[in-house]
Amino acid sequence: MGCQDEQLVQTICDLYEKISKLESLKPSEDVNILFKQLVSTCIPPNPNIDVTKMCDRVQEIRLNLIKICGLAEGHLENHFSSILTSYQDNPLHHLNIFPYYNNYLKLGKLEFDLLEQNLNGFVPKSVAFIGSGPLPLTSIVLASFHLKDTIFHNFDIDPSANSLASLLVSSDPDISQRMFFHTVDIMDVTESLKSFDVVFLAALVGMNKEEKIKVIEHLQKHMAPGAVLMLRSAHGPRAFLYPIVEPCDLQGFEVLSIYHPTDDVINSVVISKKHPVVSIGNVGGPNSCLLKPCNCSKTHAKMNKNMMIEEFGAREEQLS
Repeated sequence: MGCQDEQLVQTICDLYEKISKLESLKPSEDVNILFKQLVSTCIPPNPNIDVTKMCDRVQEIRLNLIKICGLAEGHLENHFSSILTSYQDNPLHHLNIFPYYNNYLKLGKLEFDLLEQNLNGFVPKSVAFIGSGPLPLTSIVLASFHLKDTIFHNFDIDPSANSLASLLVSSDPDISQRMFFHTVDIMDVTESLKSFDVVFLAALVGMNKEEKIKVIEHLQKHMAPGAVLMLRSAHGPRAFLYPIVEPCDLQGFEVLSIYHPTDDVINSVVISKKHPVVSIGNVGGPNSCLLKPCNCSKTHAKMNKNMMIEEFGAREEQLS
């Protein structure tokens, strides 16, 4: 890393020290200021930052910071979901009060475009979102603007989150009929996963590599062959905010593309399809790139105004 990159990492570590000393992560002036500084520091794209190659101290800070960000995000969503449900009319008409609503609109459009491109016009009838939380904006945005006839099943382990989320959509005559909430650990969900055309996995379900891979392995085991798995990842300095999902973490899936936004949408998006054929052995170990369908050697990248795109090249055989 150059001097500027080292200074960036040091700034993030300094912010971590300040954030870790906060008495509470619930929305307040101090919390809002520090997290705004953290996000604005991490958001500019920087290809020189590879968090996986940093020293143990920085790696530990990063893991702790992801956990703290997850807790703060939960408090923020809970806070605004509670405010929204207090509106006498349809709360969904006031979603713009949430400070990151426009980011979700952009992310929802990006994810819908990815689905449309990779499903060749097929419109999913049933979608699962794992880790939906008290403010299930991805499901709401997709159901409201892009997948207007699709049924959405939202899974969260927290009953209070599901209670708020259910109340949030209950006044909308359309969304309330197409959106369902399940309080359960996704690791206990098996047969019903086969009924979904598309499964979304929230960025903070599995906050470290080991936990994330366990969830992915569970989904691979129980999803229907050919079903789509969409995950959120992070790239460059943004990996201090969210976990990274790499192609080789997706054994049993064919990785179709990875999108790295370069605007104010923080999360990268990974789209993959469950392989219809059982993976071949455990060649090269658990993180090997030799297993199908990880076409790591065929990756190429291109840039446009708002994102870097990694697309995975032509398959050796046509898969459904």
